Amino acid sequence: MAKPVAKRSPKPKPWTSAEVHEAFSRFRKANPEPKGELEHLNPYTLLVAVVLSAQATDAGVNRATRPLFAVADTPEKMLALGEDTVRDYIKTIGLYRNKAKNVIALSQKLITEFGGEVPRTRAEIESLPGAGRKTANVVLNMAFGEHTMAVDTHVFRVGNRTGMAPGNNVLEVELGMEKVIPSEFMLHAHHWLILHGRYICLARKPRCDVCVINDLCRWPEKTV
Repeated sequence: MAKPVAKRSPKPKPWTSAEVHEAFSRFRKANPEPKGELEHLNPYTLLVAVVLSAQATDAGVNRATRPLFAVADTPEKMLALGEDTVRDYIKTIGLYRNKAKNVIALSQKLITEFGGEVPRTRAEIESLPGAGRKTANVVLNMAFGEHTMAVDTHVFRVGNRTGMAPGNNVLEVELGMEKVIPSEFMLHAHHWLILHGRYICLARKPRCDVCVINDLCRWPEKTV
C-alpha cells in the first residue's frame, strides 16, 4: 500500500507590480523621509558605525560612537588614537576586540589606497576589513544616494513573510527586492523595510493590526 504523501502548502501568489507600488506609496505617505538609526557625521563615520553594528543594536553602537566620533571622525584621527584606545571606546559592543582591529585596519587601508576617502563602489568597500556586502550597500545608499538594498534580519523577514521577495538567503532577498521595487522608491526602500520589520512586522509577535500593508501581505498567519 502506497504511503500517503503529505500535501505541501501552496506557494503564495507573487505580488503584482501594482501591489508593490501601493505598499511603498503607503510607506512613503506614513514616513516621507525615513532615516537610518545609526548616528554618523560623514561617510567615514557611517562606514565605521555599520562595521561596528554587526551582531549589535544600533542604539548600543550609538552610545559607543558618540564619544568616539567626537575625537575621531577621519581615518587619520582614528589611526592616531590607536587600537587599544579604540577598543576602550567600543568595549560595550559585542565582538569589540576584533571590531577595534578592523576599524584601525580599514582606516589604514582608506589612507593607503583611497586617499583617506570612502570609495564609491561596492567591490572597493567590500575590500575593507570588516566590511561585507550589507555594509557596502548601506554606505552606498546613505552616503552616496545609490539605489542599493541592504538586507538585514528585518528586511529578510519582511521579504519572506509578506511574500514580496522571498529568498533562502540575504542575497536572494536583496536581488528580489531590487527586481520588484520601482526605482522611485529605491532611495528609501531599505529604511522603510528595516523600520517596518523593527517596529511592526516583529519576529515573535507581528503587529498586524497596525500594519499599513496588512491587506497586501501574503502571510497565511496574519491576524487581520
